[in-house]
Amino acid sequence: MHMALYQPEIPPNTGNVARLCAATDVPLHLIRPLGFSLDDRYLKRAGLDYWPKVRLTVHDDWKAFFAARPGRIVASSARAGACYHDFEYRPGDCLLLGPESVGLPIEVLNLADACVRIPTTDNVRSLNLSTSAGILLYEALRRTGGLPGV
Repeated sequence: MHMALYQPEIPPNTGNVARLCAATDVPLHLIRPLGFSLDDRYLKRAGLDYWPKVRLTVHDDWKAFFAARPGRIVASSARAGACYHDFEYRPGDCLLLGPESVGLPIEVLNLADACVRIPTTDNVRSLNLSTSAGILLYEALRRTGGLPGV
């Protein structure tokens, strides 16, 4: 399994996802441009001492990431795609999440191999990026037998 963040904007969210990836031994891909420096103190603080354990790859842009394709790209959308709990994940899938303020652009969604959504009530626009990453990653790992410590 892989986790990818497309143009993330908020350092603490990315730090939390990095910690999630360290905890599950899942590679993290960041796709530029980033809304912060990788030296940002809030980013480091959110990841605490886990950063050395993160298998991080930074891609210069979408084209570079897409060319490297670590696996089948499963995009996340607040409104489109199969419910995440009904989707058939495969080992090696790459879960792709978009920037916090706007989500993934339609041209990126159209290039993904699949799209999933996390159902919510109409009370909120979407879930927090790091919350969504955790929900999707643990479900994908559970479905593919890749949960750590099990």
